[in-house]
Amino acid sequence: MTTWSVYLSGEIHTDWRDQIRQGAEAHQLPVNFSAPVTDHEASDDCGAFILGAEDKKFWFDHKGAKVNAIRTRTLIEKADIVVVRFGDKYKQWNAAFDAGYAAALGKSLIVLHDPSLTHPLKEVDGAALAVAETSEQVVEILRYVIKGELAR
Repeated sequence: MTTWSVYLSGEIHTDWRDQIRQGAEAHQLPVNFSAPVTDHEASDDCGAFILGAEDKKFWFDHKGAKVNAIRTRTLIEKADIVVVRFGDKYKQWNAAFDAGYAAALGKSLIVLHDPSLTHPLKEVDGAALAVAETSEQVVEILRYVIKGELAR
């Protein structure tokens, strides 16, 4: 059986990635998961820490965004499926960018968010092949797509 590559993008403040990993493991799905760096401080500071301090916040953030993009772009390009989670606490512009990038590459895109975000994410949802409200739904999509099994 083929091993699938699934990139888990987006919100970093809840355990949704762990829920999906555990669900895939419970169903013995042949999946390798990848994700952006989820240590918020490291992700913010990486550019200036590695390449040198910046006096202006714009250049500090610019360096970090570019260093993080090396990982993000590479892993999205290698992914068979990209799952993008939007939380309700923060505006995740990077998640929207990842979803758009994945869609532009023709990747199979699954978007995960609370129903309250349906209107603001209508364009992102429109590019997705599936829109889920729970991590369990994402696991069931993966289960069906990979094994052809439905939980009945």
